[in-house]
Amino acid sequence: MAGKKKTKTSTKKASVTKDPKPSAAAEQPKKLSVLDAAARVLSESGQAMNCQEMIKAMAAKGYWSSPGGKTPSATLYSSILRELKTKGGDARFRKTERGQFTRA
Repeated sequence: MAGKKKTKTSTKKASVTKDPKPSAAAEQPKKLSVLDAAARVLSESGQAMNCQEMIKAMAAKGYWSSPGGKTPSATLYSSILRELKTKGGDARFRKTERGQFTRA
């Protein structure tokens, strides 16, 4: 067993060029994340909102809709708090009072 070396044989694959087709994503605008949509809604409203109000406004304007979750407002709330904690002063949101957020 010792003494035998395996040699690699290399084979080159023929390169195949595909016709460049415009993708469906290039034609449609990119779907916003829940945080991006919340920041947009808060910017447009100009006033402090709670998460339930933001979810309703995002759905009404077509920015974002829940993919079937039971508590999208709780998910949004925790996401905003996570951004406030991680980004600190660079966060897109400000907490004005309990449960209320505004655009930074």
